Amino acid sequence: MKKNNRNTITFIVCSIFVLISGLFLAISLGVTHIGISEIFNSIFNYSETLELMLIRDVRIPRALSVLFTGGILGVAGAMIQGVTRNPIAEPSLLGVSQGATLVIAIFYAVGVSINTTNVMLASLLGAIFSGFIVMGFTSRKSNNRSIAKILLSGTAMSTFFISLTTIVGLLSNKSQFIAFWVSGGFRNTTWEDFKLVALIGSLGLIIAILLSKKINLLSLGDDVAISLGEKPERIRLITFLVMIPMCAAAVAVGKNIGFVGLIVPQIVRKIFGEDYRKNIPLSFLLGAVLLTYSDIAARMVYAPYETPIGIFTALIGVPFFIAVARRERG
Repeated sequence: MKKNNRNTITFIVCSIFVLISGLFLAISLGVTHIGISEIFNSIFNYSETLELMLIRDVRIPRALSVLFTGGILGVAGAMIQGVTRNPIAEPSLLGVSQGATLVIAIFYAVGVSINTTNVMLASLLGAIFSGFIVMGFTSRKSNNRSIAKILLSGTAMSTFFISLTTIVGLLSNKSQFIAFWVSGGFRNTTWEDFKLVALIGSLGLIIAILLSKKINLLSLGDDVAISLGEKPERIRLITFLVMIPMCAAAVAVGKNIGFVGLIVPQIVRKIFGEDYRKNIPLSFLLGAVLLTYSDIAARMVYAPYETPIGIFTALIGVPFFIAVARRERG
């Protein structure tokens, strides 16, 4: 027990150090390289110079938004894998993120004023619609909960929603702009975006931690949960109701980013086992680390142009996904 606690503390300390280092790199690296003294002045001795405005109004809100979005995706992946007992389930693979992206594209196409509130509303509507479809084929009554069937259903939903999004872009002559949402990224992130993901991410994390004991029971099987006096469908419903606004906020700010919710919970479970009381907060931390460094890569690989961040998460996630799927099949 003491060894496990020591390993957990070591992991947390190392992850926080790596994350803080990533935040510093995210703020300092770019077309304009910025030193630590300028970063310090932008926080504690602010004046309206171009360099300090760049740090305070562009790079800091972006870096913090990336952190919380990564954490949200990590937690959402851990939750959905726990309640479905499916190691390859995650919001983007089940179509939840793509459903949110589709409604955002429709809002753009019909000319709705684009701001943080409207984008969040569109994302939430799409996530609710697609999330309840996912609940339909992961429920106990659906008889459809094998890994293969859930994966096929989720892949079909994802493809369908992205196809509709592409059609919306073509018909509205906004293909290039909507393509940016499909591929993911944090350009033009503001303090309002940060406030959104920070608020929803923090509340979602707290509620997820409170649900973690029940998710532990559900991860053992519905029969075990029922024998202990719990109602599996109720736990599953509450979990999805928590996960949906978290996914909506992640899509509203970071657009359609895949595989973070697949990779992170798998790594955490491999190291710490199946206890979601640990896995959920650690997934938040590791998700923040993964997306922070992915965003740095997206900005720096082809500087001064920005590469879609989804490319980097997919480069890690696709081989990871294949390996997990092969292991589960075996």
